[in-house]
Amino acid sequence: MVHGEAWTLKEFFVYPNEYIYWSIQIVMYPFMTGLVAGAFVLSSLYHVFGVKQLKEIARFALVFSLALLPVAMLPLLLHLQQPQRGIYVMMTPHFTSAIAAFGIVFTTYAMIVLSEIWFVYRQFIVQTVLELRSKQRRNKIESAQLALYSMLAMGAMDLSPEALQKDERAVKIMAAIGIPVACFLHGYAGFIFGSVKANALWMTPLMPVIFICSAVVSGIALCIATYIVTMELRKLIYSWKRKNNPRLPSSDELKSAEVVTVTMTSKYLLMFMVLAITLELLDLIFRNYTAVKSWDILRSVIYEKDFVNIFVLQYGLGNLLPFIIFLLPGLTIRRALVGSLLVLMGVFMMRWNVVIGGQAFSASFSGFMEYKMPIWPSSVELFKEGLFGALTVIVTPFVLFYLVTRVLPVFGVKDSH
Repeated sequence: MVHGEAWTLKEFFVYPNEYIYWSIQIVMYPFMTGLVAGAFVLSSLYHVFGVKQLKEIARFALVFSLALLPVAMLPLLLHLQQPQRGIYVMMTPHFTSAIAAFGIVFTTYAMIVLSEIWFVYRQFIVQTVLELRSKQRRNKIESAQLALYSMLAMGAMDLSPEALQKDERAVKIMAAIGIPVACFLHGYAGFIFGSVKANALWMTPLMPVIFICSAVVSGIALCIATYIVTMELRKLIYSWKRKNNPRLPSSDELKSAEVVTVTMTSKYLLMFMVLAITLELLDLIFRNYTAVKSWDILRSVIYEKDFVNIFVLQYGLGNLLPFIIFLLPGLTIRRALVGSLLVLMGVFMMRWNVVIGGQAFSASFSGFMEYKMPIWPSSVELFKEGLFGALTVIVTPFVLFYLVTRVLPVFGVKDSH
C-alpha cells in the first residue's frame, strides 16, 4: 500500500499518485516546536525584561521548555518511514536546506536552555549538595541524590554574593540570546512551508512570522493551563500535609499567588494573540485581494471545504471566544484555564488547516482530498500516523516535566534570581 492511501479520501479529479502524505504527525511537529519556543519566551519576559510579576511562572516555563525540547523531534521520527536515518540531521547539520539546518538550530537552542537552567538552579544544586554532605547517615536514596547533584554542580560550589551576581548576569545573557534562537527554531518550520512553491496555500513570505507569533501564543497558553492544574494539585497536597505541619502555606496564600501570576501572564497572552490574529487575517485578506490563478481552488477550500475548521474552530472557538474570556473583568482561575485550553485548540487548528488544508486540493485544481485520521491502530504505520501516535506526542512532555521536577523543583526554591 502506498504511504497515505489508508487515510486519503479523493473527490472529483485527483491525480493517481496524489495522497495526503503529511498527516497528523506533521501537524504535531510545528505545534510542539511552537510550544517549546513560546514557553521559553515567557520565561525570558522575567529574566530579560524584569517583569517581577512573572517570577513564579518564569522558572515553571523554563523547566517546561526543557521537557518539551526532546518532543520537538518525536513527531518527525514517528512520521519517517526509516526513523533510524533521522539522527543524520543532528550528526551532519548544514544550511543547504531548511530541514538540514534543524541540527544546528536545535543543538544551539538546547545548549542555551540547558546552560540557562544550570545557572538558574546552581545555587539550589550547591545548597542541596552541602545539605546532603552534612548528614552523618544517609540512606540509599540520599546517597544517589548526592551523587546526582554533585555531578550537576560540576565543581562550581562558590555561593558568594559575587558568584551569585555572575549567575544572574549569565541567566540574562542566555535568555536574551535564546529569544531569537527560539523564534528561529520555530520560524524555520514556517519557512519550510512558506518556501514550497508548488503549493498555493503555503507559498507566502508571512508564513514564518505567523508561525512565530502563534508559537508564542500557544506556549504561554500551555504554561498558564499547566501552571493552574499544578497549583490546584499543590493546594490539595498542602491542605492535607498542613494538618501535621501548620507552617506550610495555606490554600488561600497559594491561591492569592496563583491569581496574581495568571492575571499578569494573561495580559501578555492577549498581546501576542492580537499580533498573531492580525497577521493571519492580513494574509487571508491579501490572498483574497490579489486573487492569483490558484485562488479559485483556494477559495473553495477556505470558504467551503474547511469553513468549519477555519472560521468556527480556529477563529471562533480558538481566537474570538478566549479573547472575550480574557478581556472580561474579574478574571478567575477557571476562566483562565478554559480560555487557555481554547487558545491551544485554536493554534492546533491553525497548524491543522495549514498542513492538512494545504494538501486538500489536487495539483490539477479540479479535485479535493480529505484526511481520515486513523483511530484504531491495526498496524504500526496507522499507530504512528493516527490518534494514538498524536496522543503519545502530547503525553510525553508532561511525563518528562514530572521527572525533571523531581530533580529541579519549580516551586519553593529560594535563590537570588
